[in-house]
Amino acid sequence: MFDFFKTKKQYQDLAGQAFKQMLTDNKDSVLLDVRTAGEYRQGAIKGAINIDIMGADFHAKIAKLDPHKTYLIYCRSGNRSAQACKYMASLGFKDVYNLSGGIGSFPL
Repeated sequence: MFDFFKTKKQYQDLAGQAFKQMLTDNKDSVLLDVRTAGEYRQGAIKGAINIDIMGADFHAKIAKLDPHKTYLIYCRSGNRSAQACKYMASLGFKDVYNLSGGIGSFPL
């Protein structure tokens, strides 16, 4: 009834299997891990680039990325990566995907 109050998300949430399939199917995609460096060192999805969303240089690092590429983004639970997706979409990034449920939902 009040759909006009809702703003459309400019990124897509993907469950673990769909996220993995997107990563496999899109060889030119960029995999971003937005957790802390410590979390990243404890284990990450192979090929991920670590850009800590809480880091002072997060905005500068994101600004250097190519907005025309596809970005697959994850964190521990899916919350920080959703924030990163929202921020990137606000900058004009068109193909941004969040791993719903975080790294624990990524199938091995």
